[in-house]
Amino acid sequence: MYKNLAAALAAACFAIPLFAQKPEPLKVGFVYVAPLGDAGWVRQHDEGRKAVDKALGDKVKTTYVENVPEGPDAERVIRDLAQQGHKLIFTPSFGYMEPTLKVAKEFPGVKFESITGYKTADNVSVANARYYEGRYLAGIAAGRMTKTHVAGYVAGFPIPEVLQGINAFTLGMRSVDPKATVKVVWLGTWFDPAKERDAAITLMNQDADVLAFHTGSTAVMAAAQERGKLAIGYHSDMRKVAPDAQLLAVTHHWGDYYTQRAKAVLDGTWKPGNVWGGVKEGMVRVEGFGPKVPKAVQDEVLARQRDIASGKLKPFGTMTDEQILNMKELVSGVAGKLPQ
Repeated sequence: MYKNLAAALAAACFAIPLFAQKPEPLKVGFVYVAPLGDAGWVRQHDEGRKAVDKALGDKVKTTYVENVPEGPDAERVIRDLAQQGHKLIFTPSFGYMEPTLKVAKEFPGVKFESITGYKTADNVSVANARYYEGRYLAGIAAGRMTKTHVAGYVAGFPIPEVLQGINAFTLGMRSVDPKATVKVVWLGTWFDPAKERDAAITLMNQDADVLAFHTGSTAVMAAAQERGKLAIGYHSDMRKVAPDAQLLAVTHHWGDYYTQRAKAVLDGTWKPGNVWGGVKEGMVRVEGFGPKVPKAVQDEVLARQRDIASGKLKPFGTMTDEQILNMKELVSGVAGKLPQ
């Protein structure tokens, strides 16, 4: 009898694990359209990735692939991440939208976040930010600081997001300087520092004393610093590159959103959605005023930022979100035409 009891106790001990097994961390992948540098679009998304790590600790394991061109190569990289067991994949570039949707069909158990995309699926969510709100505020600062009444704008592609930025910047500038004009150079690329620099120099040679840009590097800022002109930092604070030239920076903040979405996958509540946040939600703001900006100008811009957050000021007035999202034309005050 005692032998049987001892045997039963021994068997029970082996049946109950001494330590509860830790669940495997959620593998979260990020795809970056340009190299990861000290500032810019990719830097801000990587700051978002780091925020996920900090908030969720060993519940997640994040990885990224940088400098992935839009198109077939993006599809290959996204598929590779899915095959490697990543259950949540962020693809922050407009040109990643279609490759993301294609891979998502092949991996229904994986959740995808198409950042700046607009097409959803059962396992594809989209999110974007109202960058144009920050652009309008930057335009106010540019209008107060320009001496030539000419600003230059280096742009990648004429997609609605870029047109929103150019138009909002122009409207903001002309709200305080009705004579202002904005000259645009189109590059046909998101990231080409040499081209970005050449475009900036061309615009400064055409009397632009304030520059803005919608591309991926800090080349425009560096060119303005060299020439003693002013420039608007974009995506992230760029005072390291242009300590004297930076007028202010329109910065993007993805940490809260990325963390919420990773938490949703972990707790099983993730659903596809369509988020378009801005100043009010803390996804966009102006900061990093440069040394040449008087306090009165800083105060004015920050007051208008509070007005946007409260809903009192809308850069595009009565336009609906649908109209803004489908913007195809340039406002009065922008010199030049859209590329064909």
